[in-house]
Amino acid sequence: MVVWYFTHMNTPRVILASQSPRRRELLSLIGIEHTVEPADIDETPFERELATVHSERLARGKAALVANRNPGALVIGADTVVVVNNIILGKPGDENDARDMLRRLSGRTHTVYSAVAIARDGMVDSEVEGVSVTFRDLNQSEIDAYVATGEPADKAGAYGIQGYGSTLVDRIEGDFFAVMGLPLRRLVALCERGGYRYRFGPLQFSA
Repeated sequence: MVVWYFTHMNTPRVILASQSPRRRELLSLIGIEHTVEPADIDETPFERELATVHSERLARGKAALVANRNPGALVIGADTVVVVNNIILGKPGDENDARDMLRRLSGRTHTVYSAVAIARDGMVDSEVEGVSVTFRDLNQSEIDAYVATGEPADKAGAYGIQGYGSTLVDRIEGDFFAVMGLPLRRLVALCERGGYRYRFGPLQFSA
């Protein structure tokens, strides 16, 4: 467990190491003021790398990379992957790839793993949330129409739970916000564990 101690209380500079508009919306939703500085790292899974390990490695890598460029700032990194039949589905490469992913998910239960990490001045801490998501049966016409909306293009598993993709889902068991890409409960726990006080608004350093 990583703990940072501070002798005073003030509002830290918070950076989100992601260009995801969903993650930015979620941070704003809970009152955490922040700026955005995306991290450009290789997201290719290692051979036989477990999905949980892969997701957490990327979240930590993104947070650490941006933190190294911003001394003193608290950096939040995150990564989300979709897993079905032990296969990791990242972001689709093109529309055909998106269609293939959606066919894999149709009528099945899959797992979404969302990792979140915080980093500051060389220190990194992280956690992973797993959520079970079940799709209803989809026909090819529905898949084609959904892909045509453009929504799957930058989404793990080729769907967005907060948009049109919500109509593809039969049920969710777990943290809805983790499926959106940022497990808020775990983020707040990490911040508190790292010495940051959260009281339903901007984070503060705490002694």
